Amino acid sequence: MKRLSRRMLITGGATALAVGLTAGVALAVAITFSITPGGKITAKAGTTTLKDTATGSVLSCKSSNTASTLKSGHGIAGTNLGSVTALSFSSCTGPFGLVFTVSNSGFPWTLSGSSFNATTGVTTGKITGIKSHLSGTACAADVAGTSATTPGTVKVTYTNSTHKLKVLPTGGTLHVFNVNGCAGLIASGDATQFSGTYTVSPAQTITSP
Repeated sequence: MKRLSRRMLITGGATALAVGLTAGVALAVAITFSITPGGKITAKAGTTTLKDTATGSVLSCKSSNTASTLKSGHGIAGTNLGSVTALSFSSCTGPFGLVFTVSNSGFPWTLSGSSFNATTGVTTGKITGIKSHLSGTACAADVAGTSATTPGTVKVTYTNSTHKLKVLPTGGTLHVFNVNGCAGLIASGDATQFSGTYTVSPAQTITSP
């Protein structure tokens, strides 16, 4: 009887372990996406803003343009849906009417997807690899991630019905570093939030799986 009980315990334990491992494998399966038509795209935004969350200072640009490339087809890994190859900003001003120029580097930046809502047709993901430099009258700074040498990340959504890519102000890692001047409007190490809505052309349809 004792031997039978031991066998049952061993068998039950092995079964539980197998089920656990199977569940772990299932949970670890990476999300995939379908993109149509894919290929080279452009995206344009009206006003975009970069806000220093510590001081409340806001840098605003009247327009922004980006060039990107999306993968095409089915079974595309969420870790890399495409890349941003260029980004520009125009007519950028800060507090007290300060005029800024923004230059971006570190291209290509990577666009990834983490989830898809079939009801709303919205894909949620992020853009990584961001490095920028702000330059204005008596004020300059770098924008990166959690350190001056770590590229930054922003959280984004793409809506199929409107063909708009929205950069969300929360969920990112952007900070300012190497601040020179700026009269206390921004300070090295401050977290920032970037916001903007880009209309994508040609229109893309992204679904999952």
